[in-house]
Amino acid sequence: MSALTHFDAAGQAHMVDVGAKHETRRVAVATGHITMLAETFAQLQAGNNKKGDVIGIARIAAIQGAKRCADLIPLCHPIALTRVAVEFSPEAGLNRLHIRVTAETVGRTGVEMEALSAVNAGLLTVYDMLKAIDRGMEIGGIRLLEKQGGKSGHWQAAS
Repeated sequence: MSALTHFDAAGQAHMVDVGAKHETRRVAVATGHITMLAETFAQLQAGNNKKGDVIGIARIAAIQGAKRCADLIPLCHPIALTRVAVEFSPEAGLNRLHIRVTAETVGRTGVEMEALSAVNAGLLTVYDMLKAIDRGMEIGGIRLLEKQGGKSGHWQAAS
């Protein structure tokens, strides 16, 4: 394992200096899911929630989560995102809604945290919009699936 880069020689937390790095195209893909009661899942799929279009609003929240990542994670660099794509897919047999986020930039640091923040913001928004009918929903499976670009190159999670 490599050394933790967010600590200096004295063990103090610091923002990593990326000034000497080359700009490259960087992509990160993250995923997660929210599981709910069958009745909640049916209402989500019917699209008749009193608060509005749950998936549409959660998509916007996910994009906003990626854009505001550096405001939430103290040592993240603010980066100019070139793309954030959000896909939702229902899994009826498990009453589960999956989210998959792809974040992209051309820069000196990766977009893994932006993709992961987007997944969390999207899933939390689904929870917020449906909690009046199901406070027991469970969010889980949040993880990085893939990252491309930079010195470490291409990485993919094991299946």
